Amino acid sequence: WLELHNTHTSEVLSVAYRSAGEFVATALDRLQWLLRDHRANESHPIDAQLFDQLADLAESAGVEPRYEIISGYRSPATNSKLANASSGVARRSLHMDGRAIDVRLKGVSCASLRDLALTAARGGVGYYDRSDFVHLDTGRMRTWAG
Repeated sequence: WLELHNTHTSEVLSVAYRSAGEFVATALDRLQWLLRDHRANESHPIDAQLFDQLADLAESAGVEPRYEIISGYRSPATNSKLANASSGVARRSLHMDGRAIDVRLKGVSCASLRDLALTAARGGVGYYDRSDFVHLDTGRMRTWAG
């Protein structure tokens, strides 16, 4: 299960996204909506492996899987606007494919979350110290600081 709080819409969802080892389709649909591009009000399929990453990282940290969501899916138009405004946004971001998420884990510093994610080595890990969040994705393993 996961509890996600979308910091832009103030929506909170607590949901069991797996049952008997299988993904729960209705839970994935609810998670997809919560992680929508709030600027364009568009949703997109989210790589369910992200949810496993979140659950496993919380378990590694010894806390409940309660996350604040900074960014989930981004439409190409939104991503383009953000990339034009900031050098910290990739023009071909995995957010546009539903394969990336920017988060904070409640009760765990972002530096510690970053370190846990680097140890897990399950995809890209970006650390944004000044904005206080960690980017996780299901792409190839790489790391950066923003």
